[in-house]
Amino acid sequence: QANQADINLILARISETELRAPFDGIIGLRYVSEGSYTNPSTKIARLVKISPLKLQFSIPERYANQVRIGYPVSFKVDGSNETYEAKVYAIDPQIEENTRTIVLRALYANTSEELKPGRFASVTLLLSEIENTVAIPTEALIPEMEGEIVYVYRNGKAESINVETGLRTESQIQIVKGLEFGDTLLATGILQLRQNLPVRLDSVITNKP
Repeated sequence: QANQADINLILARISETELRAPFDGIIGLRYVSEGSYTNPSTKIARLVKISPLKLQFSIPERYANQVRIGYPVSFKVDGSNETYEAKVYAIDPQIEENTRTIVLRALYANTSEELKPGRFASVTLLLSEIENTVAIPTEALIPEMEGEIVYVYRNGKAESINVETGLRTESQIQIVKGLEFGDTLLATGILQLRQNLPVRLDSVITNKP
């Protein structure tokens, strides 16, 4: 029994000379040199798991009930025009008091390891989708005392139309009433336009519904 106890002690000391990671990953820079004395609090190296990647972001509290586990999100990173797809796997049950936002985490497979941890990302969530709707550039909408108007091209002249707006993004506004598919919207030089003013089109961009 004494001999077995000595053997067990030696095996335990040998096991203490090995560092075992709790997960698979890639070893980064080493922070100690060979032969250095260390203790349990010594930082030896950094182990990073990059596949899959965890994406952490926040959304306003008013959208908290619209996002669930498995919800798809898309994101972009600086220096790349590619859009990446991820899925929400965790939602913080508590709202941040200072920002009134809720924190979410999503997983991106990163199978080819093209993305590195620590990068900033621009995240997009599609909360709702409206099919066959009219959307115009924000700069084409003119606010007036009586409401909002746009100018369209008809019979060689500018014609003002009162419109009702819906959802807005940074670059586009939904037109609920007033415009129809096929209307030619005037989007440049609109501050100089007047009702029945003759207009010559330099270029026409066709957008399908």
